[in-house]
Amino acid sequence: MQWLTQEFHTNRIMQNTNENFSFKKYAWAQFKKNKIALVSLYLLLVLVIIAVFAPYIANDRPLFAEYEGNTLYPAFASDTRTDSIYNAEGDFVQVLQYDITDWRQLDLTSVIWTPIPYSPGSMDRYNRDYAAPSGEQRFKNSDGEIIEIPSKFRHKLGTDGIGRDLASGLIHGTRISLMVGLVSMGIASLIGIILGALAGFFGDTKLKMPRIKYWLTIFGVFMGLFYGFGQRKYILSQAFSEGIGDGMIAMLISLGVVIGITMLFRILSKAIQFEWLNKEVSVPMDTFVSRGIELLNSIPRLLLIITITAVVERSIWIVMIIIGITGWTGIARFTRAEFLRIRSLEFVQAAESLGYSSIRTIFKHALPNALAPVFVSIAFGIASAILIESGLSFLGIGVPDDIVTWGSLLNLGRQNLEAWWLIIYPGMAIFITITIYNMIAEASRDALDPRLKS
Repeated sequence: MQWLTQEFHTNRIMQNTNENFSFKKYAWAQFKKNKIALVSLYLLLVLVIIAVFAPYIANDRPLFAEYEGNTLYPAFASDTRTDSIYNAEGDFVQVLQYDITDWRQLDLTSVIWTPIPYSPGSMDRYNRDYAAPSGEQRFKNSDGEIIEIPSKFRHKLGTDGIGRDLASGLIHGTRISLMVGLVSMGIASLIGIILGALAGFFGDTKLKMPRIKYWLTIFGVFMGLFYGFGQRKYILSQAFSEGIGDGMIAMLISLGVVIGITMLFRILSKAIQFEWLNKEVSVPMDTFVSRGIELLNSIPRLLLIITITAVVERSIWIVMIIIGITGWTGIARFTRAEFLRIRSLEFVQAAESLGYSSIRTIFKHALPNALAPVFVSIAFGIASAILIESGLSFLGIGVPDDIVTWGSLLNLGRQNLEAWWLIIYPGMAIFITITIYNMIAEASRDALDPRLKS
């Protein structure tokens, strides 16, 4: 009797343990054991905060100013804003055009400057020719006198050849680098997860369709890509140069053209009624995806991106899209491998036996259980995307010249090796960011799959 009671309590404890077990809590507990990765995560949050609040950290317009009795918030206003200033007696003083006004030359009653009172594109003509961080720097006050620069206006990290502040460029470059990593890997993740899931789930024999429908679908995809992107490449380039909104609309139109032409050929296949052409054949989905991965991996990625950027107009959004389109292969391989493992498990077979469609089985039941290693690949991919963008900007073929990035700052340092601050500080920013993502990715890999832990 005592033995039965003890066994009952043991089973009860094991049952409560299983009910309270949470893989998310377990993975987070494992992640926190890696102190370097935990510090890297906090540093990444700091970088995100810097990127979000960059206009309020580094800006040549003050956060708050009182001028001739008028209360202004220039840093929060748009660049195109124009205000007519009147004094206390109601007399007209001047027109303030926010984007060209030199706020340091105004006789402000009270003012609160940003921590770095310079914008990345603003040029200080009194500190041109590579003003060193600890060297002599000059300043023109509101009386028109050239004096030693005040501490609050000093270029803490120096300037480049045309007087642009390096610290401001690094702050705003953080936004560009993080945006490049997230957007490009978002595109790569979407492509890689879908193609990898289809390849792993269907293989080469599971997906079947009539022979004529199979042939016309392939032909429709090629024709859709040709007319959707090949014939519209200049339209897409022009749209992205005008703005991200216009670019995304043009991209959606191109995707609509691809889908529309493909569906048109699939509908056309139903009109062809021949016994041999309507015989069902296996679609080698796994072969298509695997050969596509091998094809992209056989071409040097940087060379492919340089070739594409040489054809289209230079744009930061074009660079992100190109990096995303060429960076999906690793994610697709991980997704495919996971689907090959779980497609024979009981819960997938149960979903199929209940008559669920393949799309529902893939994306609702199988995919959530296959994403753990994919997240690790995405983290490594973000670091790789940032490094590629920095390399392109360093070579001067990435983003337009008016956009300041860490790579473009390094390129300025290459033009004058004596300006060491243009090499050291951007290089440190790139190194720290890449290291942060790599540390987080390695710790995530060990936490999500303890079997990979050495």
